[in-house]
Amino acid sequence: MVELSPSILSADFSNIGNILKNIKSEKLKMIHLDVMDGVFVPNITFGFKFIEDIKKIKDYFFYVHLMDYEPIIFI
Repeated sequence: MVELSPSILSADFSNIGNILKNIKSEKLKMIHLDVMDGVFVPNITFGFKFIEDIKKIKDYFFYVHLMDYEPIIFI
């Protein structure tokens, strides 16, 4: 069995609620989250407030990829 984990980083954040509901209707259970701090990698993505908010939409398993200078702070 293959389990897909689409990256939320490629989503349109202005429509994230609808996108997550559509993903769930496609029977996908896992979401890939790239958390970047702007130090370890040059880009900044989203923080834990965003993750807390999207958890309220549906019940997903989050696969989190921490690209942070000090990831132990966030674990």
